[in-house]
Amino acid sequence: MSPANMKILALDTSTSSGSVALMEGPILTAEWTLQSARTHNRRLLRTIDDLLRQTGRELAEMDGFAVSTGPGSFTGIRIGLTSMKTLAWVLGKPFAGIPTLDALAAPFRFSRLPVCAMLDARKKEVYCALYRADESNRICRPGPYRAIAPERIVDMIEEPTIFCGDGWLLYRRTLMEKLGRLAVEAPASQHVVRAGAVAELAARKFSAGMADDPVTAVPIYVRPSEAEINYPHLGQPSKSPADIDPDRCF
Repeated sequence: MSPANMKILALDTSTSSGSVALMEGPILTAEWTLQSARTHNRRLLRTIDDLLRQTGRELAEMDGFAVSTGPGSFTGIRIGLTSMKTLAWVLGKPFAGIPTLDALAAPFRFSRLPVCAMLDARKKEVYCALYRADESNRICRPGPYRAIAPERIVDMIEEPTIFCGDGWLLYRRTLMEKLGRLAVEAPASQHVVRAGAVAELAARKFSAGMADDPVTAVPIYVRPSEAEINYPHLGQPSKSPADIDPDRCF
């Protein structure tokens, strides 16, 4: 199966707005996104089943599986990652893990302005990363993912910058007051992580022969989870910023 014709089932569960999508070659066949207080484990499998039923597709028809790997909600990331790793392993299909902030920033690869993708990290912090499009309309992340106080972002901004994500929505007033015209707000539809963007980045990953191993893939938490702090001898570790290429274009 050529990567250009793959049917890819993708999802994001790293924030409260869960998203599931089916991409068939260059066509986004279906995408379902919902902001909900209900936990992902209570709605994820039903949502996947509904999407496949509505599109007339079977799970066994999928040629690849993709999921956002964080940063974001520790519990949500684990639910999504475990689900898609299991499907890929059981069905023997390619798997791709996509950093959540990369998926959030991906729709802006045609922008001439830099992009600051932000997600609520709780504890009065945000997860964030800066991106800039290159001449080939790829968006590049020249620095690491960070977990910082939102006020510290002000020191990172030197020119008009597009802000997107639920972290921006949460601290919008503070950042607008401090940054003024340097802060450019993204459209409302771009403040959620879209599974369609996860699928698109996964397709590029598959085309480059860079599929991930569903057995060894781990989350990107940026900062340690409570479980890693309290029970360091149990479970798989997460990736730290030092484990991730800080100069990546996609």
